[in-house]
Amino acid sequence: MFLARRIVICASEDVGMADPNALVIATSAMQAVSMVGMPEARIILAEAAVYVATSKKSNASYLGINKALEDVETKDTGEIPMYLRNAPIKGMEDLGYSKGYLYPHDFPGHVVEQEYMPDKMIGTKYYIKDENCK
Repeated sequence: MFLARRIVICASEDVGMADPNALVIATSAMQAVSMVGMPEARIILAEAAVYVATSKKSNASYLGINKALEDVETKDTGEIPMYLRNAPIKGMEDLGYSKGYLYPHDFPGHVVEQEYMPDKMIGTKYYIKDENCK
């Protein structure tokens, strides 16, 4: 299971969005190893290791989440826009919660132009797709 765990981590941290199927294969392998056990699990581990090792690599998601967490810990990132805040109890809409939200599925192509970042963070990019990403 230790080897399966390391393969899953590598699929996520090192392969990432260059081949998102690597994580699917690695987690499936981990589950299969758990169900099958040794000695046959060695074959499953070998296949998953080879797939992950020979995949293109991208750590863009890894870098992005680390930068986002750093910003949350070290910066005043501002307030969440009111239209992104849900109104689970009566009266919150009167305070501006959820007013003005554009539901993407109500628009052609299910895409809408709306800012989701707090005003202080507009223009900040966390996921920067690299040349290996699909």
